Amino acid sequence: MNAKNNNIDKIDSTDNPPVNREIHLVSRPVGEPEPANFALVETGIPEPGVGQILVRNNWMSVDPYMRGRMNDNASYIVPFALGAVLEGHAVGEVVASRSADVAVGATVSHFAGWREYAVIDGVEATVLDVSTTRPQDHLGALGQVGFTAYLAVAETAPVRPGDVVFVSGAAGAVGSLAGQIARNLGASRVIGSAGGPEKGRILTDVFGFDAAIDHRAGSIAEQLAEAAPEGIDVYVDNVGGEHLEAAIGALRMHGRAAIVGMISGYNATEPVPGPSNLYDLVLRQLTLKGLLVVDHYDKFPAYLTRATKWLTEGGLRTRETIVHGIDRAPEAFLGMLRGANTGKMLVRL
Repeated sequence: MNAKNNNIDKIDSTDNPPVNREIHLVSRPVGEPEPANFALVETGIPEPGVGQILVRNNWMSVDPYMRGRMNDNASYIVPFALGAVLEGHAVGEVVASRSADVAVGATVSHFAGWREYAVIDGVEATVLDVSTTRPQDHLGALGQVGFTAYLAVAETAPVRPGDVVFVSGAAGAVGSLAGQIARNLGASRVIGSAGGPEKGRILTDVFGFDAAIDHRAGSIAEQLAEAAPEGIDVYVDNVGGEHLEAAIGALRMHGRAAIVGMISGYNATEPVPGPSNLYDLVLRQLTLKGLLVVDHYDKFPAYLTRATKWLTEGGLRTRETIVHGIDRAPEAFLGMLRGANTGKMLVRL
């Protein structure tokens, strides 16, 4: 073991826990997930091999797409394995290294979340510049969440100056950023939907939306017609269901929609009915286009430069809902699916 690896001995013998704790998926949810689908498992703290690093995770992300990976279905990403640790984006500090490119003490992002310590290949870690930003920003506005929001309104359903934009799930991680980025790209009016008056207030007072729709307060279509009486040009869909149908009805000629997610149907046990007004796509020559961020990673460096400037200069505002402790990661995930978060849901390890 080389000198850098001696850091592992320090982990075991000082203030840090002598064991690694991680969350395993022990059964596949049917409908809405529940705590019994998860287990907290203690393991030994792993040692890095040649070219690898040991990371003490400080922050981890829980995201809606993870629900789909809990099913044993073919998709764009492999399902989670039963009896194995889950995974997802995380940020932490390198505490031991056998990689020539990643030094001990570096702050890195990677995909081995849902555990306190992770061994990963050095090439799979991204060393972060946290001199002007916070580490957790790289799980939100400066990470895949922000990049998804940007792609939605810049490329998938590009916002043009003067456009009216509607975002569903607008108080969540992607939605809150999509609305702000749309404004930065020239939108004249930005409308968001959220659950409850407090989230609506945050949309307008914190995130700068022009109007908020409370999806708990009545018809989405009627509220959208009131907020945008002349219709909308762009829709960012994070919810599906009634929101998608209302947006299709409100889209003007040549309107565009980015289909990012449909969280309203993630726990469904039967096929979810589609919108009843799809013929509007023909009548008004609308475009509905799905978005998978994994197909666009080559554009992420340019986005990061742009988003860092927005964030540091106040062009992007963020909110986080933070749950503390790896043992509460399932709680954070379940809460996120139920809409308990404002902005990004994070777990502080």
